[in-house]
Amino acid sequence: MSGHGRSGGRPTLEEVAARAGVGRGTVSRVVNGASGVSARTRAAVEAAVEELGYVPNRAARALASNRADAVALVVPEPQSRFFAEPYFSDMVRGVGAALAETDVQLVLTLAGSDRERRRLARYLAAHRVDGVLLVGVHAEDPLPELLAGLGIPAVVSGRRSAAEPLPCVDCDNLAGAAGAVGHLLDRGRHAVATVTEPLDITEEGGRRAMRELLERRPDLDAVFAASDVMALGARRELRAAGRLIPGDAALVGFDDSVAARHMEPPLTSVRQPVEEMGRAMARILLSGLAGEPGDEAVVLPTELVVRESS
Repeated sequence: MSGHGRSGGRPTLEEVAARAGVGRGTVSRVVNGASGVSARTRAAVEAAVEELGYVPNRAARALASNRADAVALVVPEPQSRFFAEPYFSDMVRGVGAALAETDVQLVLTLAGSDRERRRLARYLAAHRVDGVLLVGVHAEDPLPELLAGLGIPAVVSGRRSAAEPLPCVDCDNLAGAAGAVGHLLDRGRHAVATVTEPLDITEEGGRRAMRELLERRPDLDAVFAASDVMALGARRELRAAGRLIPGDAALVGFDDSVAARHMEPPLTSVRQPVEEMGRAMARILLSGLAGEPGDEAVVLPTELVVRESS
């Protein structure tokens, strides 16, 4: 038999075991870092692995351990919103950073339509992933219950209610909003309007909402938008109506995204530590998958970044 066996193909676990003079189960324990193997035996197996150039078959290992070595980041939003809102890309970046030092693969899934949700349900039912990170899930969304029924661990961003049953990571949105409105009142504003989610198309939604607010309350002198992209839509409508920012109407957004810094005038915004939220979600999920105790609820602080728009 040649060093690589099977006519020069990839060496097998059995060939490593034969070279080391041990059983294949012993090789498996050494390769997977399990305990219960003597130092002498471990050294013999490691030498055989080195000599043969053996590379563990991850798919076979995952099958044997009933693990997929993958987690899904599920965003129940349409593509248009996912790519429009910097919040989501920051979340992906944070999750990716937490998984970078592991062997766990990240699977990104958008499920903004009924068809995509049905496809996702089939995918999850096949247990292709070990756990799920749910981002931007709404209170009435059936996904969390689907995951519970399938026995798939999940962590959610943002509490859907005060009785959130899933481990969750959230920002202190209440304090953030209070700080934003307090800032506007401190600046002498009297009629503060709010543009909130969910709106189907965020920037155009912000514009439509602003148009309606101006018709309803032409005396408004401040606007607090639930995202920077919605604030951008509100700004366009204010300008179209001849309102100066901040002279006639102060404007505050939420997220402190790149859009806030490059808006004209630069936008005052509530900064969420979105990347850290993603990292925290991934850490909680990984701890749960490893059977380790972890936080059930993490609330991260926000910060008001004041710029020229207010």
